[in-house]
Amino acid sequence: MPRFAANLTMMFNEHAFLDRFQAAAAAGFTAVEYLFPYDFPAELIAGKLSEAGLKQALFNLPPGDWAKGERGLAALPERRQEFRQSVKKAIDYGRTIGTPLLHMMAGIASPDDPAAQGSYRDAVAFAADAAGAEGIGLVIEPINGRDMPGYFLDDFDRAAEIITSLGHSNLKLQFDIYHRQVMRGDVLTALQAMMPLIGHIQIASVPKRHEPGTGELDDFRILRELDRLGYEGYVGCEYRPAAETTAGLDWLKNL
Repeated sequence: MPRFAANLTMMFNEHAFLDRFQAAAAAGFTAVEYLFPYDFPAELIAGKLSEAGLKQALFNLPPGDWAKGERGLAALPERRQEFRQSVKKAIDYGRTIGTPLLHMMAGIASPDDPAAQGSYRDAVAFAADAAGAEGIGLVIEPINGRDMPGYFLDDFDRAAEIITSLGHSNLKLQFDIYHRQVMRGDVLTALQAMMPLIGHIQIASVPKRHEPGTGELDDFRILRELDRLGYEGYVGCEYRPAAETTAGLDWLKNL
């Protein structure tokens, strides 16, 4: 079975954020991811990882004003300078924390807007170059419009085309099984076709985004397929526990 990373934004919410690292390690995880580390000094996060014996799998670039509904800056041409500053901040954090991957959110914009399209492609290229200079990978993720209405990157084929056409060796696809199923289904076929482009995978059950194995998909068959396809990265557990986090980890213990 693949290696799993606990998503500390969604999991272990019974604890304060800085205490979730030890909680994840105690539950048997060897790696973690989360949305954003920027409320805390990078050195503090690095220390928590070290104390818990954990690896960092991934975190996101700053998204703008999350509380006001912003979900990234890349597709917003009027925010170009702010976006570039956010790339620098993420890389500074990534260097200290030791992350192999950064996820770049696209923002709320029409995918049919030529200005947004141009801004996004330019942003992806800029961020991939900047991250690559530090030996860090960059991933982009299609997100479904039910969970995030108006999100610019809402199509897997478009994401794959952008990655292929830009041609940066450190630019990959973040394939979220939950989002794929909500958007288009056909999860196994898409994984098989897109595996050469995939840099990170996330999982949650559909439709309630709870523990794997509790929804409409055969999540365990999908996980076995990842092994067959030779996927070697982490699978981020980006799900909302149905109850207390550790009480819902039988799915992982029984693999």
